Amino acid sequence: MTVDDRSGLAGALERANLPSLVPVLFQLTGDDRWLREPYRPTRSRGMDDNDSGGFTPEVAAEIRSAALDAVLAHESGTPAAVPAPTGEALRALLELANGEPASPEYAEMLAEDMGFAPTESKSAAPKDIDAIIIGAGVSGMLAAIKLAEAGVEHVVLEKNPDVGGTWYENAYPGAGVDTPSHLYSYSFEPRPWRTHFGKRDEVWHYLRDVAERHDLRAVTRFGTEVTDAAYDETTATWTVRTADGQELTARVLISATGALNRPKVPDIDGLNSFRGRIFHTADWPSDVDLRGKRVAVVGAGASAMQVVPAIADDVASLAVFQRSPQWIAPNDVYFSEVDDAVHLLMDRVPFYRVWYRARLAWNFNDRVHPTLQVDPDWEHPERSVNAANDGHRRVFTRYIESELDGRPDLIAKALPDYPPFGKRMLLDNGWYRTLRREHVELITEGVAEITPTGLRGSDGTEVTADVIVLATGFHTHRFLWPIDVRGRSGLSLAEVWGPENARAHLGITVPGFPNLFLTCGPGTALGHGGSFITIAECQVRYIVDVLTAMAERNLRSAEVRPEVEAAYTQDHDEAHSRMLWTHPGMTNWYRNAAGRVVSTMPWRIVDYWRMTRRADLDEFLVERDEEVAAR
Repeated sequence: MTVDDRSGLAGALERANLPSLVPVLFQLTGDDRWLREPYRPTRSRGMDDNDSGGFTPEVAAEIRSAALDAVLAHESGTPAAVPAPTGEALRALLELANGEPASPEYAEMLAEDMGFAPTESKSAAPKDIDAIIIGAGVSGMLAAIKLAEAGVEHVVLEKNPDVGGTWYENAYPGAGVDTPSHLYSYSFEPRPWRTHFGKRDEVWHYLRDVAERHDLRAVTRFGTEVTDAAYDETTATWTVRTADGQELTARVLISATGALNRPKVPDIDGLNSFRGRIFHTADWPSDVDLRGKRVAVVGAGASAMQVVPAIADDVASLAVFQRSPQWIAPNDVYFSEVDDAVHLLMDRVPFYRVWYRARLAWNFNDRVHPTLQVDPDWEHPERSVNAANDGHRRVFTRYIESELDGRPDLIAKALPDYPPFGKRMLLDNGWYRTLRREHVELITEGVAEITPTGLRGSDGTEVTADVIVLATGFHTHRFLWPIDVRGRSGLSLAEVWGPENARAHLGITVPGFPNLFLTCGPGTALGHGGSFITIAECQVRYIVDVLTAMAERNLRSAEVRPEVEAAYTQDHDEAHSRMLWTHPGMTNWYRNAAGRVVSTMPWRIVDYWRMTRRADLDEFLVERDEEVAAR
């Protein structure tokens, strides 16, 4: 151990997140004094990292000094005293790190994510079990990795030239995640992220690196778009056809097409009459030059909020058409780079990385979920759904007013009149500061018409533009569209669901469609927070569990029972009826025209983790080859 090694670690510890460091100290030393005052961190405010832990400078210095000694001792051969806490021990440490009560269910879930209770590695007997995966985005890549681990032969069909899915396609200026980078990662594939909230290029390169490490390109056919898939009851196999004439057959079909996959271009009068350039954010041209241009953006949701600040410096003028405002939360590190000291801590300090991620999960996953439940006795239902939700409203309102101070005209336009979290909650990336700029105009109208030279708003406002950007979202209710998927007796999935009323058991399996499994299916998007990758890992684990059970029991098919799906859907809809997203004060992409919440999950993430942890084949109609032959 050199002096430089010691001083480098000591310097890095000055930048440590102390609530993550205290449980590390206990694991390394086993000294239970670190579980008591004055070493218990305070609770985080909102989604703040709470790096200081609320400690006095003297206590903070004591924690860092003890951590330095413990890490150096570990590097010299002293084993960790508590290398893999689980159960009550882990629950107590979660409570310590987060400064608030933690229930046993969270300890059970996070034990797996943190690697303290590794998931059982299953090896299927791959007899007659093979799979076709549609899509090589986050979920498709994950499915390919886990099927390979289980010994299930598979091929991935991807319409794009490379992996990444939505992160390959969405290359518009400012594109990035609104989930912390260290949480928006596969649990088994950490990365030394450059920024706290990864921008598109870094996220895409992360996925490309994962594909390289797991040799996913060897099992992927790129530039291969699936057009239709049909189930053959005689052979219990799926036949998939592609736009270039390929025909593939496999026992199992896994959809990983995603929800933010097919751009939604609104049917606006005059759409094709515009003489300038017009495009959707998901189809951003690589050759477009906005310098000195008059630009109009249609939409004010997540994509628009990223695009507008990113292009404001280049354009001559910028008009934003907003049908309704969004609730937007502040975040102190949205643009911040991750300090090199943090990377050193994650590399050298045992357990620090997993505790840092666990705290992010705690703050961003389920923490807000209780505040989204409707209190039927709440006296202000027009503006919020309960007292806590009203508290959020006050906090976010103060933030908007502070950002737009001196601009009452903008405050009137930007302040929502519906409850916080009623639409997807966004993080401020400079949106309000951009709206204040002289060459930026916020127009609170929908677009009634596109003219050869610009746009006309629903209230008559006319804007001249050289470029129109459609930040109008995706076909989030049309799962698997436009692929024609047909199950038993030629049953069409599109006809079963209709244009916007999809339903599936756990969002994964559909009656009448044996051996078909969905990722990012109906009712599994996250509206209350957290990382979609966490949900994808739940879904793929469940799918692999079904497939390994099929192999072990020599089953040719498994189809969820109609009554199981119906019961799940009833529970899903009833849960939503008690939640914020059915509030009549706003529209959102979560629910369909009839008011049913189609896209979003009503459960906490820990609930869904428990629901998908093991597949119960009693919930399935199953067939064996010998049973079919005897009919």
